[in-house]
Amino acid sequence: MGFLPAFSQAPAASQPAVKIAPPVQTKKWTGDLDELLKKRVIRVGVPYSKTLYYTVKGVQYGTAYETGKEFEKYLNKKYPQSNKNIKVLVMFFVVPRGKAYEKLQEGSLDILAGGVTMTGEREKMVDFTQPIYSDLKEIVVMAPGAPALNSLDDLSGKSVYMRKSSSYVEDIQAINDRLKKQGKAPINIAAVPEDIGDEDLLDMANAGLLPYVIADDWFAKLWSKLLPRMQVREDLAIHTGGTFAWAARKNSPKLMADLNDFFKTHKQGTAFGQELLGRYTKGTYMLKQAVSENAMKQFEATSAQFQKYAGQYQMDYLLMMAEGFQESGLKQEVKSPVGAIGVMQLMPATGKEMQVGDITQQEHNIHAGIKYFHQMEEKYFGNEPMDDLNKVLFTFAAYNCGPARVKQLRAEAAQKGLDPNVWINNVEVIAAARIGMETVTYVSNIYKYYVTYKLVTEQMEQRRKARESLTTKPS
Repeated sequence: MGFLPAFSQAPAASQPAVKIAPPVQTKKWTGDLDELLKKRVIRVGVPYSKTLYYTVKGVQYGTAYETGKEFEKYLNKKYPQSNKNIKVLVMFFVVPRGKAYEKLQEGSLDILAGGVTMTGEREKMVDFTQPIYSDLKEIVVMAPGAPALNSLDDLSGKSVYMRKSSSYVEDIQAINDRLKKQGKAPINIAAVPEDIGDEDLLDMANAGLLPYVIADDWFAKLWSKLLPRMQVREDLAIHTGGTFAWAARKNSPKLMADLNDFFKTHKQGTAFGQELLGRYTKGTYMLKQAVSENAMKQFEATSAQFQKYAGQYQMDYLLMMAEGFQESGLKQEVKSPVGAIGVMQLMPATGKEMQVGDITQQEHNIHAGIKYFHQMEEKYFGNEPMDDLNKVLFTFAAYNCGPARVKQLRAEAAQKGLDPNVWINNVEVIAAARIGMETVTYVSNIYKYYVTYKLVTEQMEQRRKARESLTTKPS
């Protein structure tokens, strides 16, 4: 998913500014390295990721990006052009994970970079470099304060959060088969939306929003420096022995030979690898604890009012609560330095314009805030071909950076092959590149709180039904 990149500022000693490459490559060609050198362009496909590749105000960053630019230097040194001013360029193109192998095979890309897990099925489609990371473990990561675990068996009956498409699901199911044979309750695989990225899951665990998630050990250790409250349990591995690499088209032996030679000095454990990871672990951020005891008291104290007025304006009450939590922690007594008031942090003039009552009172404040967002949504996105969720996410973006700017960002997203009607991993990519991280961070945090509230309310409903089933059983 595309949420708050921790690296909202350029890492120390990062690459010089380079404008964002178009996310979609339309021209197709194939051929080995000798053909690519003639074209002077190596096209690298990478998912938009807060670790591998992201952009801030037109500048590209990420571990895959910086590794690719080092490969560019390697190629230009090994294959110098007769004209010193002409260089081979390694260009990056954002590609959805589900389309990456297709794009590589058809000739829209030359290399797939980032965390490409090596599997037998994928080896039928592409050639892999020598492993960049070896002996990977898929490990448990715990929220601060989550019930203690001494072994994987202690997850019996507990919920672990992941995407349904994740390879971790199969590994948890294998553990569940063993638990069932032992007469123990299985681990509950709690599905999160597919656009929640691995970084987001760690962020949510660090904030105490999700008690248990799974991550690759290298990835969890990298992010633990930015998210120090989460517990990285290297002793609790659901799978071991994994590897990942970069990939190229079949029948590209020259390109593969140079990639393998390059990675001898640029993979896991090399000086470059260590320095690169160190550069990307400076700075911190913290997601608020939306499910802490105090936060849940605020949730319960305001929930009925949010449901009432969100229902009146056909808005998702949990999305509105997530916005309120982002603004004020759902606290009516909060007043900003510029004079914004209450749960929804409304300016007095805005509150007066909504004509619903005194916004210094909690219920009127919530009513006015929901009415205001409803009016914005209807005015700017009501007739746009978006689903209901995206209409609200775009409304939040417009609230933060202005509707005219959002219109420009959507237009550029369409030009670059992204979906102008989807915020996450689409228009937010352009937003980060063009205007920086403020709006991306704002919408991202609200969405994560929304996902958390949905999970919490679903669990509460499941417990309610379980209690009812116990009390209604015939004696």
